[in-house]
Amino acid sequence: MMIRPAKRTESVQEYYFSRKLKEIAQMNADRALRGEELVINLGIGSPDGIPPMPAIEALCESARQPGNHAYQSYVGLPELRQAFADWYRRWYGVGLDPKTEIQPLVGSKEAILLISLAFLDKGDKVLVPDPGYPTYSSASQLVEAEILTYDLREENGWQPDFEAIEQMDLRGVKIMWTNYPNMPTGAPASEELYKKLVDFGRRHGIMICNDNPYSFILNDRPLSILAQPGAKECCLELNSLSKAHNMAGWRIGMVAAESQVIAEILKVKSQMDSGMFKPLQVAAVEALNQGPEWFSQLNEEYRRRRVLAGEIFDLLGARYDKDSTGMFLWGKVPSEVAEGDGRTPGQVVSDRILYEAGVFITPGFIFGRNGGNFIRISLCAKPETLKKAASQIKACGVLG
Repeated sequence: MMIRPAKRTESVQEYYFSRKLKEIAQMNADRALRGEELVINLGIGSPDGIPPMPAIEALCESARQPGNHAYQSYVGLPELRQAFADWYRRWYGVGLDPKTEIQPLVGSKEAILLISLAFLDKGDKVLVPDPGYPTYSSASQLVEAEILTYDLREENGWQPDFEAIEQMDLRGVKIMWTNYPNMPTGAPASEELYKKLVDFGRRHGIMICNDNPYSFILNDRPLSILAQPGAKECCLELNSLSKAHNMAGWRIGMVAAESQVIAEILKVKSQMDSGMFKPLQVAAVEALNQGPEWFSQLNEEYRRRRVLAGEIFDLLGARYDKDSTGMFLWGKVPSEVAEGDGRTPGQVVSDRILYEAGVFITPGFIFGRNGGNFIRISLCAKPETLKKAASQIKACGVLG
């Protein structure tokens, strides 16, 4: 390499799933040469269902229009911002000004870095959950902020322990990342939790950044932190069409907050892209207009898959919540499986299943120290795939 990479990149590694998928791709190439079946991937939460048909039709029709292939506004189509506002009012009971309090995004993941760039200086502190989405930490590291992890524990229902957080040195903390329904644990959101978060943020002058892409999955009552009184004073919320509308690859998300926060995020975003492809925005409007029957059918399928994922955990002797929300099942494996080689129990189980049974299940350690004894199954696999995975694990007796 001709030049030295920026020092900030020394604090992060390539994303775990990026590295693991390359390993699995090589395994599959070797398996194909031997005439063996490919690895069954139960790791990543990428919905396998088709998006709402009106959205697909709108995308195709809009893409045929010659004038729809130019650069677009950085703030998104007015129709899309209005559709997001209507969606929030209809499902969450939250009123948002579509002109100033909503920013469409190229997927909500980009907002984690946008928010970090917009609000964090070197040395500022960030509260990050453990276990939690790894990008909260990596984005904070890239802007040279100081990470303070706060524990989420099974015995506390994977909720923040506010008494313990209050005992931390909170001087210099500017942002707290939260994610409910929680990934990876499946813990649900609640009015009481959101009330506590808003109170905490207001008292300490900390911006609560709530990541909310799973609120419709295996959950009959979607909740938003912005529905709490006073929430806009200290909260923003990320949301997405990726999970609830089977549109992960479309990269359509949004951030909602009071106008000054949105304006700061836009300052950064406008330096990084040139607007979302117009046909995608037109299609997103149609997706957001889906009624309750869409989510009812979606969750009927996820409930079936949750049962089958649970049967895999039963084979592995893993303990799990049969009523968890979101699109993953989170299971605790026996600590006795650890082999004393530095790998966590969850990593040991994940490795055995991958290399002996040809099934990839995510080890919980990648989400933080508190995930070490856990593994996670994605429900984004068809029932027959989950049944086949169970059959292969049972045949190999990998924990025998």
